[in-house]
Amino acid sequence: MTKRPLRLAPSLLSADFSDLGAAIREAEAGGADAFHLDVMDGHFVPNITFGPALVAAVRRCTRLPLDVHLMIEEPARYLEAFAAAGGTTLVFHLEIREDPAVVIDLARKLGVDVGAAIRPDTPVDRVWPWIDRLDQVMVMGVHPGFSGQKFIPGALPKIQAVRERLDREDSPVDLSIDGGITTETARETARAGATFFVCGNSVFGHGTVAENLAALRAAVHQGASDAVR
Repeated sequence: MTKRPLRLAPSLLSADFSDLGAAIREAEAGGADAFHLDVMDGHFVPNITFGPALVAAVRRCTRLPLDVHLMIEEPARYLEAFAAAGGTTLVFHLEIREDPAVVIDLARKLGVDVGAAIRPDTPVDRVWPWIDRLDQVMVMGVHPGFSGQKFIPGALPKIQAVRERLDREDSPVDLSIDGGITTETARETARAGATFFVCGNSVFGHGTVAENLAALRAAVHQGASDAVR
């Protein structure tokens, strides 16, 4: 069976934007494996965040992978700009009106990894037709659009279902959980089979970034260990 690393991706939406470079350096020094950037267009979700210019600015601050979560109506229209800005993985939502095949094919042509996300109210089987063509499946632990929400337990059976499917196929696809991640939910989602953990307020909201990342890493490794017993 393919062994997958357990990775932590601090969400920069929760960082201090008045000194974002310092927040990035602190998280990288504290052991972050990647950074997560939430792109919202005010249409697909009721909020607006940032675009390719900020992704490019983050890329100048770090060489770590950038996980760009496109919560936008027309991802295919903007893939090239986010790829050029330095995005490593571009994650689109399966609830969009565009044909997922078009988005996936374009990402492949651009030479970036591609992921598909599903909201809490989307059945997990929506991802099955595309799973063999993806680099990441993202299960949302909250309704997309705002940071700081409480984890929705209904995400756990979805994670388990995706993990079972990936394991049956010995697939290297990353299984990401985004939203509501604390040390407790990090342990639970790792036990369910997640391998990539987007963590916002639990990294930047209190205490030191290094201590918070260490606590989260211990939690995900404990959860993964529990899963194999």
